[in-house]
Amino acid sequence: MKDNPVSFPQFYLTAPQPCPYLPDRVEQKIFTPVNGQNAEAIHDVLSEGGFRRSHHILYRPHCAGCTACQSIRVLADEFTPTRSQRRIMRMNEDLIVKERPAEATAEQFALMAHYLDERHKHGGMDDMTAEDFRVMIDGSPIDTVLVEYRVPNHIPPANADAATVSRPQDDKDRLIGVALCDRMGTGWSMVYSFFDPDESKRSLGTFMILDRIMNAQEHGKPHIYLGFYVEDCRKMAYKMKYQPAELWDGNDWVPCGDQANDCND
Repeated sequence: MKDNPVSFPQFYLTAPQPCPYLPDRVEQKIFTPVNGQNAEAIHDVLSEGGFRRSHHILYRPHCAGCTACQSIRVLADEFTPTRSQRRIMRMNEDLIVKERPAEATAEQFALMAHYLDERHKHGGMDDMTAEDFRVMIDGSPIDTVLVEYRVPNHIPPANADAATVSRPQDDKDRLIGVALCDRMGTGWSMVYSFFDPDESKRSLGTFMILDRIMNAQEHGKPHIYLGFYVEDCRKMAYKMKYQPAELWDGNDWVPCGDQANDCND
């Protein structure tokens, strides 16, 4: 009896639109739907080729005359935290970290709305509704988890005077961070993360990446995928702080950052 063959995905090209990262540039994406019994296998293979997941779509930039956007991954099995990163890890040792199924909650949405309002106003997602959030989270075609980061309820908020949306009305531990992550055969793909802006001293954005790197090391997984890196885009610079790392050059993964002279922090 022959095994059922794996269907090769059909690819499509988006219409040109303004680039969200670099001024006076035009962006196009190549994409394919991901679903069905082979969804996880296709996701892993295409992620190894520089693709990124959003909802039920896998995509990567395909722009005429421009290759500024490159997928970046951290070599988790070779990673050693810097002194600054170790300090951030110690600062957050009190947090309760738990992986949950990819099912949206009102508590998570309230935190997301607060984060977008404070950190990404007019950024394209600030009009997100509860239904938009549910669609983003629920029904992933692959093995997706929400990693929640909570402060024990006996620890007061960092900004005690703020009407922090993550402050519960009961004795529940306070939710201050969430990372939406896809589990891969070789590690984690970090799809999106958000946190309580009133807890800025904790450097939660950095900590959540470090936490997934440490988790990958613990389980013998070599890679953490951080999406796309654009050298001339300041808001992407943080991705070079996790070394060693590699960029997808269109044909292969090549060393970058501290490992190569042609990639700068």
